[in-house]
Amino acid sequence: MAKHNELGKKGEQLAVDFLIKNSYDIVERNYRFDKAEVDIIAQKEDTLAIIEVKTRSTIDFGNPQDFVKPKQIKNLVKAVDEYVNVNGLDVEVRFDIIAIVKEGKSFKIEHLEDAFYHF
Repeated sequence: MAKHNELGKKGEQLAVDFLIKNSYDIVERNYRFDKAEVDIIAQKEDTLAIIEVKTRSTIDFGNPQDFVKPKQIKNLVKAVDEYVNVNGLDVEVRFDIIAIVKEGKSFKIEHLEDAFYHF
């Protein structure tokens, strides 16, 4: 597996562990619909948190959260709309980003709630 794929998988697992530690229930991982993949769908109380995980080995080229592009957001919103409708959910939906940066042998994790809004 390519190094960036390994880093991405590690980042997703760190994000899951972080969310569980912060009282979220993990509902789905890597949910796919059409052209989108939702990294993590988690729930905390009556809120469904749609979480995009961005992991980087360095911030030399920008912060991880800066790599979530408008087209990706559009595809995520479409996928989540489908997910909520198919499952008949009546919940508040929030879009978050978990930005992870490798710092030596450890990782810095930043949870950005309401990172972007659906239209």
